Amino acid sequence: MWRIGVTGSIATGKSTVLKAFSDLGVPVYSADQAVADLYSTDAAAPVEALFPGVTRNGVIDRGLLSEKLAADPSGFKRLEAVVHPLVRAQIARFLDDAEASGQPLAVVEVPLLFESGYDYGFDAIAVTWVDEAIQRQRALARPAMSGDKLDTILARQMPQADKKTRATYLFDTGMPVEKTIAMVAALVASIKARGPKS
Repeated sequence: MWRIGVTGSIATGKSTVLKAFSDLGVPVYSADQAVADLYSTDAAAPVEALFPGVTRNGVIDRGLLSEKLAADPSGFKRLEAVVHPLVRAQIARFLDDAEASGQPLAVVEVPLLFESGYDYGFDAIAVTWVDEAIQRQRALARPAMSGDKLDTILARQMPQADKKTRATYLFDTGMPVEKTIAMVAALVASIKARGPKS
């Protein structure tokens, strides 16, 4: 089975590309969704222990957690030490299940793939990118996003230009969405045409 990683900076179209794969029947998994799930299960208690007061009804309140991290960015490393191993275990389980069910390929979105330095064993990596002016416009249109918050996020992310040099496949999501969807379809067809990975 081909294992494809999808990554890219904030507001560069990762979710759009992931949905395009999913709409073609490809099993997909999002590290962000894994985190959201873990914040209501296995990670809730340890994260609350690190950042007291961020839990509401047994679930991590991401808004409150963001406020704590904005006030003390050194907290990111402590948070990642707790959450990342749990996310990696979820991803490994997803990929193993997809392979066991006979899928020709599976796709996992990992926003901080390069930044983490962790080897997920992907066979190829698709990087989403977009002109930086469009990126800022998209990001600032998100609820509860501010210029300062965006700058904090971007400071933790590898520059888009560096990510592009590490890509197996590139998706410029500044084009009409139909073109992005068509590019994903062409990639899936190409991978399936190659047959099982040796």
